[in-house]
Amino acid sequence: MINETDPQARSFGQLVADATQDLSTIVHNEIQLAKAEVKVDAAKAGKGAGLLAGAGVFAFLALILLLIAAAYGLTAAGLAAWLSFLIVAVVLLVVAGILGLVGKKALSGIKGKPERTIRNAQETVDAVKVAATTNNDRPELSRTA
Repeated sequence: MINETDPQARSFGQLVADATQDLSTIVHNEIQLAKAEVKVDAAKAGKGAGLLAGAGVFAFLALILLLIAAAYGLTAAGLAAWLSFLIVAVVLLVVAGILGLVGKKALSGIKGKPERTIRNAQETVDAVKVAATTNNDRPELSRTA
């Protein structure tokens, strides 16, 4: 009588089925482990992004206060308050204009289409056309209906 628990007595099909089941279990467990690791990393990334956003907000508020302080410093230096704030505003507009021009120049360099990929695809199509034309000229390689 054949003992089903004896590894020597199992058929090839049973061994393949067991190996498939074991492989499936391993892959499933690896996927679960990867999900757990990604979940932990995503939580850390979310926390880090939130902290960076908070730092950005506070830095922006500090910049506003520094600009107000600069305007009051000009007032303390003897300028009228309206002129001090006007000078600070003009400096900000000049900085914004310079940043805008530099950004526009950087964006103008973007072509917007994958030229190398298009060129490579066109070269492939041309090569296939040449090969097809060459094969049609050779009767032993052309298809017969």
